[in-house]
Amino acid sequence: MKSPLARIRRQVRRVRRAVQYDRHAFWRTQPIRPGTVLYESFSGNGALCNPEAIFRGLIADPEFAGYEHVWVLADRDAAPDFVREFSHDPRVSFVRYRSNGYYRALATSQYLVNNATFPAEFGKRAGQIYLNTWHGTPLKQMGFDMPGGALDSANTLRNFLAADFLLAANDFMAERMYEDAYRLRNVYTGRIITEGYPRIDRQRLDGTERGSVRAALERSGADVGDKAIVLYAPTWHGERFSRPADDIDQLVHDVRMLQRELGPDYVVLLKTHQIVHSFAASRPELRRILAPNALPTNVILGVCDGLVTDYSSIFFDYLATGKPIVFYTPDASGYEETRGTYFPPEELPGPVVDDASAAGRTMLALLRGEASSPRYAQWQGRFAPLEDGGATRRVIDVVFRGLTDDYRVRQAASDGRKRLLLYVGGMRSNGITTAAMNLLAGIDHERYDVTALMSYSRRGWARANQALIPPQVRQIYRMGGMNGSKITHLRRKWDERRADTESAGPASVDSPRYQRLWDDEWNRVFGGARFDWVADFSGYSPFWTTLLLHSPDAPRAIWLHNEMAADRNREVNGRKRMLHSLGRVFALYRSYDRLVSVSPRLTELNRKELAEYAPADRFVTVRNLPNVDRVLDGMRQPLAELDGHPRDEETEEVLVPDWVRQLEDHRGRWFVTVGRLSPEKNHARLIRAFAAVHTAHPETRLLIVGRGPLRDDLQAQIDDLGLSDAVTLTGAYQNPFAIMAAADCFVLSSVYEGQPMVLLEAAVCRLPIVSTAFASVHDALPSSPLRVVGQDDAALADGMLAYLDGDVPSSSLDADAYRAEVANEFAAIVDAGQPVAG
Repeated sequence: MKSPLARIRRQVRRVRRAVQYDRHAFWRTQPIRPGTVLYESFSGNGALCNPEAIFRGLIADPEFAGYEHVWVLADRDAAPDFVREFSHDPRVSFVRYRSNGYYRALATSQYLVNNATFPAEFGKRAGQIYLNTWHGTPLKQMGFDMPGGALDSANTLRNFLAADFLLAANDFMAERMYEDAYRLRNVYTGRIITEGYPRIDRQRLDGTERGSVRAALERSGADVGDKAIVLYAPTWHGERFSRPADDIDQLVHDVRMLQRELGPDYVVLLKTHQIVHSFAASRPELRRILAPNALPTNVILGVCDGLVTDYSSIFFDYLATGKPIVFYTPDASGYEETRGTYFPPEELPGPVVDDASAAGRTMLALLRGEASSPRYAQWQGRFAPLEDGGATRRVIDVVFRGLTDDYRVRQAASDGRKRLLLYVGGMRSNGITTAAMNLLAGIDHERYDVTALMSYSRRGWARANQALIPPQVRQIYRMGGMNGSKITHLRRKWDERRADTESAGPASVDSPRYQRLWDDEWNRVFGGARFDWVADFSGYSPFWTTLLLHSPDAPRAIWLHNEMAADRNREVNGRKRMLHSLGRVFALYRSYDRLVSVSPRLTELNRKELAEYAPADRFVTVRNLPNVDRVLDGMRQPLAELDGHPRDEETEEVLVPDWVRQLEDHRGRWFVTVGRLSPEKNHARLIRAFAAVHTAHPETRLLIVGRGPLRDDLQAQIDDLGLSDAVTLTGAYQNPFAIMAAADCFVLSSVYEGQPMVLLEAAVCRLPIVSTAFASVHDALPSSPLRVVGQDDAALADGMLAYLDGDVPSSSLDADAYRAEVANEFAAIVDAGQPVAG
């Protein structure tokens, strides 16, 4: 239990967030200020990179003399020289990151220029022009190409989709990073500018400028004197951004080795990653050689005679100088496994070494002309062909003057596939998530461009299910909350609760007062992305059902996974938890073009019971798909190695349960069921029926795999019946198929279902199946025998006894034929044509 002080601190944080949201909401109601430009670089870590170069280009141009320029800084110390330089210019002001002034500028500036990302609460308003320049051509893998990159890149993708312009230094960056790694192909509606990088213009220094830069280095504490400078600029190597000190000790060693080999005529300066800089600055042995974060990197490159780096994009910029580059990659194999690069070491435009001393000796040979890099010129031609010193002017022409005809400005590539968006639910380990993942795997990706939508979550169960999403699928995560004041949202929620959900529908859809809130939320999540077909595959959340109705005009479908009227009235611990929420969803059915049930009989049932909410012709069927390969692979996993077994609290050692050993040894005859421990599954009836079976056949065992709100009640029932040695609540397993395959017979005791995925999976496992007679049971498994019994204890027990007597044969599934049928059902609703809902 949290202490009183912890609770107070939590409340203070909530109040601060509420104040922040209200400030932001207020400024979003104010007019856009024409001619105002907001610049942000690395969340305010300095006045750096492309934004700084563009700013200097604009402020020096008489045509834009009347423009106002707002710089975002984490604090004044982030760019002290820059602040001093412009502190007396009335056109230039500074705001602290995430301050009230920041939210005013973010909400009301006409132009937004960022080299990274704005925070989750940002949503571009109509009338704003957003240029995202990013911060370099990538060598290391980016976006969806990284392991776990879809989640890690969620806010980056969100910013890219919101941008009117994306800046690429070269075609590789435009194509490989933006269109491929961040999956912008087909859905991005802004324009990509490929006219070189303004920050690289800053590398072109005359003699006076070079002297000024060296003086600035001296003022920062770097002891350069009149020596030639070699810059060491490694990228981030720590395992996590929350542990930046991981890199520091190695950096100290590397700099010492480089300096020793280069000798007294050269000085090694260290340029650290943004994340590492403050930690490096705290180390006394680095202060005299640390390149200041406040000084733009490209300006420093302009006074350097050589560059030593690893996987940093900085070397692409340095190619424009024609000066030597050495790649020092001591962890090349490990880095390739954990992050990956777009080019192997042997293709890089300079020598590659794995030792700091060797890096120093190699650089010295290049500087003396004793060695050369045969691929250097080729890389210059491919990655720096536009770096002629005019990139800043060209970008200003495109973004601020609107001149595009004579420039390399284009839409993102499109391959003509139909663009589908599916909200896949909460990503908990349940039947809907399984069905969603299987559908994503079964869709024809050569025909459809597919996007999966979900909430941002790093919880273990969510990450495990996210890992099942096929790599062809774009993932968009909703981060943060809706914009708008807290009072406005309280009023909205109150109005929704008061709404007559049986007829009028929730106020969030029907009242013009709230239309802008939902439109803003769509734009905050998706930016300018466009889709040809939109689906709520979950079908249980009024929030998501409402949000998808605010997509730009497209046919929309919503899935009905169960007998929905019965689900709405389902009681859990005496409460109808979905009575109001599903009522609000039902009221939105009339706005959807297709209401998709997962079996023909379920379609008929929902059409009849939900007739007041939508016309009969909108109810259609798309059956669930099993992921046959996943089931077959899972069946082969040893039971003792399953992820889900309990662990020792102190040692974290896996504790293999006794039932696993017994099942492995096949002691007894085993019934198994898999599903959420909730009322509609009626595990209580299964336990009662099994009690009768166990009395007649003491060797029988029952495994109930899953988790849910009724676990304690079911365990108490097992104990009361004296079945604790025969019935086990195993908990949930990411791979239940190994358990199913080791058992003898699958049993389903549900009161109602849609098309249970678990029956298809049991058929893939070739298990005999006994199931109660819920309404859609005869559609559940095509062309395969299963024993259907009545909805009572005795009938279920008789079905299980029939298996023991050899009267229930093994089931099977013709997977190829079934998948082809379901693919046709899915295509029929996706390709049905224009929206019909009014």
